[in-house]
Amino acid sequence: MISAASFANTNCAVFGLGLTGVSAARALLAGGARVLAWDDAPETCAKARAQGLPVENVYEADWTQIDYLVLSPGVPLTHPEPHAIVKQAQACGVPVIGDAEIMIREIAASGAKLVAVTGTNGKSTVTALLGHVLQSHGLKAEVGGNIGTFAVLELGPPLAETIYVIEFSSYQIDLTPSLKPDIAICLNFSADHLDRHGSMENYARVKARIFALQDGDDTAIIGVDDAFGLQICDALQARKSPVIAISQSRVPENGYGVIDGILYGGTDGNVRELADISEARALRGGHNGQNAAAVYAACHALGLENSGIAAALNDFPGLEHRMEEVGKIGNVLFVNDSKGTNAQAASKALGSFEDIYWIAGGRSKAGGIAPLKPWFSRLRKAYLIGEAADDFAATLEGRVPYVKCGDLKTALGVAAADAAAAPGAPVVLLSPACASFDQYPSFGVRGDEFRALVAQLENGAG
Repeated sequence: MISAASFANTNCAVFGLGLTGVSAARALLAGGARVLAWDDAPETCAKARAQGLPVENVYEADWTQIDYLVLSPGVPLTHPEPHAIVKQAQACGVPVIGDAEIMIREIAASGAKLVAVTGTNGKSTVTALLGHVLQSHGLKAEVGGNIGTFAVLELGPPLAETIYVIEFSSYQIDLTPSLKPDIAICLNFSADHLDRHGSMENYARVKARIFALQDGDDTAIIGVDDAFGLQICDALQARKSPVIAISQSRVPENGYGVIDGILYGGTDGNVRELADISEARALRGGHNGQNAAAVYAACHALGLENSGIAAALNDFPGLEHRMEEVGKIGNVLFVNDSKGTNAQAASKALGSFEDIYWIAGGRSKAGGIAPLKPWFSRLRKAYLIGEAADDFAATLEGRVPYVKCGDLKTALGVAAADAAAAPGAPVVLLSPACASFDQYPSFGVRGDEFRALVAQLENGAG
């Protein structure tokens, strides 16, 4: 755990006692802060109290004595409107921060390096892949953030030789005002979390804050395959900061990109072939070209040698719930892409396979699956689950055969039977293009169930 020594002798109200809130309270207490912990759910307060945390109704506290409000990233900060506790803190002039702000203050005091990764899609893959490459070089890399099952303050304590590779969601960036990464990576932009940010412009503005405090000693890496990324890249270059552009389909000037499975690039004006990733199973699809380019750019900025980077890219085992191959029965491959929670994310998986028996649905996000029409020709049939089934069926009508299955177990059983009767190399793909919250607490739980159900089919128990 990272102890919050830089908050010693401060008074901190911690609001939202889920994973990050409990972790923040523990780190603050370990660092010598005085903590008042609270949650709107009485059962959550009771659980935190049983864990020994100082639970006290912060609405009734003396806010003239509170130095910081440490807010869970799941609690609305701005849109659709600030939570009542945020309004109370703001009215009293109390800074509102998150657990990542606590972490980066401790990193700054230690001399450790910080690589911050954001973007709508691909950030978990890039975070895990970069951690893998660094660790394969014998470096001390701590990997976490909006990835995995633990909060950032549960990572190992910072040492001067540590490199922290942290995935930042837009929510976390909003709550990290001191964010100044040694290397900042922003991959791409598509419509997501607009209920929390109000518009694409606001969403992009929050993401771009990952670069805001960087100076000439830091490196900015930015994807230029969409309009928002291009705009941010131009703005960064205008301020004369070190900027590296990355792309999944071309080689930007003084940047990195992939063409036909080959990673090219260089920041000295000379374009060179750097790595062949065409056979890297965990880096299927054009979108993973941009991910590999981002990781190579970060490794180059950290001084790693090319040959070691290329080898590590190719032996990356992949990320749970992101185009994860979880089983094969006969000629049918089963792929868990539960992390494909919006159409843009799902498009990456649909673009990586042919002859797809697609399981989709859940709680739909803005735009539904209409943006996926260019990939419908790859779909042999769709198996629709959850709240979005009717809306998705309306989009597929006349274009792709479909069946409404209700739940994941039913969908998998029907899809597996249909795929088993097909020739060639069919793929049963869970890539929901939806959030999970209508039927599951997280995309991870949904993906875990899919994996377990596939295992049952493999064992003949389906």
